[in-house]
Amino acid sequence: MPRVLLIEDDRAVREGVALALRRQGHEVAAVDTGEDGLERLRSFRPDVVVLDLMLPGISGLDVCRGIRTLDQTLPIIMATARGDDEDIVVGLEAGADDYVVKPVQARVLEARIRAVLRRAAAGAPAEGGIPKIDTYGDLAVDRAGLSVALRGAPIALAPSELRLLLTLSASPGQVFSRQQLLEAVWEHSYHGDARLVDACVKRLRAKMGEPPRDPRYIQTVRGFGYRFAAQ
Repeated sequence: MPRVLLIEDDRAVREGVALALRRQGHEVAAVDTGEDGLERLRSFRPDVVVLDLMLPGISGLDVCRGIRTLDQTLPIIMATARGDDEDIVVGLEAGADDYVVKPVQARVLEARIRAVLRRAAAGAPAEGGIPKIDTYGDLAVDRAGLSVALRGAPIALAPSELRLLLTLSASPGQVFSRQQLLEAVWEHSYHGDARLVDACVKRLRAKMGEPPRDPRYIQTVRGFGYRFAAQ
């Protein structure tokens, strides 16, 4: 049974979302502050976190960063009441895997939760998998073990980051539009959500030590999207 940690300060929203998630079969721990959320993270051990961006005390952004210092792979869905582009981008760059705009319909949130859980499951190594390690310069991508190393040092990637890298590196030199990557990695079909791709690329480049102005592996094709350079 998927376990969801819901961090939401609005009581009516918190109770309504928690009820809807429980009806979908989730085990839910619902708290109203970022401090309580970080505390429950250790004891509840959720499969996914639904995190309100606007919280009293510790902000949602700081909670997101705090979670990422503890667990790089735990899926985080950020909830924002304003839907402001800048807030969303900042939240995604802080480590969120996806976002929803409040008020959010239960079926939309459930779809996003199932999508991030599928990505997390896809990031779990298969037992007995045949080793298939692709090497690109200093970068090694183990497609069976689903791990990535740079100059021999493992890189901890969130599910969306890993799936993005696997998608791009599977076809070196091929240019992918943001929409293609959005559908392949996030399973979305909304054109406005292309910022998910850009934020994830930024995080992935940072973890790979890529210089922002001249990235070696994940290159921007202006006006279209991204490609992976294998040289």
